[in-house]
Amino acid sequence: MFDFFSARRPSTYAGQAMIATSHPLSTAAGLEVLQAGGNAVDAAIAAVAVQCVVDPLMTGIGGDCFALYAPAGGAVKALNGSGRAPAAATVSALRDAGLTSEIPQTSPHAVTVPGAISAWCRLHGDHGSMPMDRLFRRAIGYAREGYPVTPRVAMDWANNAAVIAGDPHAAALFLKDGNAPAAGARHAQPLLADRLEEIAAKGAAGFYEGETAARMVSHVRALGGLHTLEDFAAGKEGASWVTPICARYRGFDIYECPPNGQGLAALLILKILEGFDLAGASEADRIHLHAEATKLAYHHRDALIADPEHCAGVADTLLSDEVVAKLRTRIDMKRAMPPALWDEPEHKDTIYLCVVDQEGNALSFINSIFHGFGSTRLDPATGVLFHSRGASFRLIEGHPNAIGPRKRPMHTIIPGMVLQSGRVVMPFGVMGGQYQAAGHAAFLSAVIDRGLDLQAAMDEPRSFAFSDELELEPGIGAETRQDLAARGHVLKIVTSPIGGSQAIRISEALLEGGSDSRKDGMALGF
Repeated sequence: MFDFFSARRPSTYAGQAMIATSHPLSTAAGLEVLQAGGNAVDAAIAAVAVQCVVDPLMTGIGGDCFALYAPAGGAVKALNGSGRAPAAATVSALRDAGLTSEIPQTSPHAVTVPGAISAWCRLHGDHGSMPMDRLFRRAIGYAREGYPVTPRVAMDWANNAAVIAGDPHAAALFLKDGNAPAAGARHAQPLLADRLEEIAAKGAAGFYEGETAARMVSHVRALGGLHTLEDFAAGKEGASWVTPICARYRGFDIYECPPNGQGLAALLILKILEGFDLAGASEADRIHLHAEATKLAYHHRDALIADPEHCAGVADTLLSDEVVAKLRTRIDMKRAMPPALWDEPEHKDTIYLCVVDQEGNALSFINSIFHGFGSTRLDPATGVLFHSRGASFRLIEGHPNAIGPRKRPMHTIIPGMVLQSGRVVMPFGVMGGQYQAAGHAAFLSAVIDRGLDLQAAMDEPRSFAFSDELELEPGIGAETRQDLAARGHVLKIVTSPIGGSQAIRISEALLEGGSDSRKDGMALGF
């Protein structure tokens, strides 16, 4: 029975349709579309458009997108909406521009051609049922007339104020009088309303071609970028349907998008963990096992995952029984492995949402501008805030993830989908940059191995082995901390929550939804 004195909330239940997002206005917009007869794709597009307005540091139309879509009775398919580097982008070109070890967040070279709008339009064209202007109605209204800033968004906004201040155009829009807005304050982005209206009227061409594209290209080039009108025009049809990857975990089939996303790392963690008894393990043992499996999976992720044209066959190799069994033998229950040698840039911010509609269509959907406020580079003529996804590229000749012409970088954003006996049982996702693959594994283990309901699995204190430390949320008790330290883990108690998540579990007559209490959002249905 749920503990109603816990100050937590229970899972949400509904019978016909449900949407779960990390922002209340986003959830409300999607629910409104579902109630008006829209399908899962319609609701997701309405919700993400709102979130691009009301959660501007986490996502935007200047970012990227991935999705897993399971039409009722059909096979799961994956949508890759990640943008590509300019045709002129090479390791040598960026080294000539003065970059040596990595691409900084605010560099114009961190801006790849945004893929989100191509993905939205491809998804809508193939599976949507309502017109775009109807789906964007709430988002356009909030952008033009204003919206109230929610508490978690306000906290994150304030934490990113210093980096926003570095771009005069972003500072003018996002830092009124030099300060981030407080919770409850109203904020508006009228130029973003114009862009949404343009996309609704013209489709992807309204973003990737014509005057809007010319202005965006001009602005990024003025900052030193290598982008051209041809690069943006090529992005119009950039999003593509691809075959998802899958691994079985204790009788459930877990689907992820293939590389260039890091979903492969999530599956590798799960396959490593499958060799251990997590149902009866202590909290310290569970955290230790998760940390060790994460180190192994992320080491291989950083070395091998890249644009799929540059890492063919990597999923089959890493998920093979032989490789998984060998990796398991490297885990010592009494001793932490030396930390993996992370030299990847920090991967931070994103939004995730999922929808199940009355027909049984299920959508797992994620949209991101990477760092908080992306590159912080805002085009004053169009109001588009560009993401910083190119910061994921490596500047190492020959590395699979080295920057190159029209190449996609390794991505951290990953939607997930769970099937059992061929039937979709749960779209799910975990936000939080680097944490996402580890978060997928931890969340699924809590649900599958220990039988927790969705909200309880999300609300559990989190841990994450990253770089040379084991990050712990404060809710993990002193006894467990001491046990982990005795095994050699270097502990760090975090001051900001680790990630966020949403999920909807489907049974014959019931939908169960959860939305992470670390964010402002909720799951709602009818």
